[in-house]
Amino acid sequence: MPLSEHEQRLLEQLEKQLHEDRRFASSMKGPAGTGRLSTRNIALGILLVIVGLAGLIFGISQHIIIVGVLGFAVMFAGVLLALTKSATGKIGPSTGAGSASASKNNSQFLSGLEEKWNQRKRDQSDN
Repeated sequence: MPLSEHEQRLLEQLEKQLHEDRRFASSMKGPAGTGRLSTRNIALGILLVIVGLAGLIFGISQHIIIVGVLGFAVMFAGVLLALTKSATGKIGPSTGAGSASASKNNSQFLSGLEEKWNQRKRDQSDN
């Protein structure tokens, strides 16, 4: 269902205000959203969970409470490690040239989408 003229004007005003308000845009880019999960951290985390589970089962089966508690703590640390986001923001080993080309490709992709959006708006306004 197409937007009415009034709704289109409101949408354009909102878009314009959002593009102009840099402080709002930077506040929306929180530190929790930056980075990606690292495959190295995931692999080490899974390994720690397996070792911790083995320690937990061994501690319970031998009635050694401290070993079971330590096994649980190791499992918990493994989950935390696996879910920790990397500082580089890339999955796998970091390469400087790859990240520069990735950001260039991302910029080209976004500009292409923006051009398609503008073309669609022009086509709708012509009708």
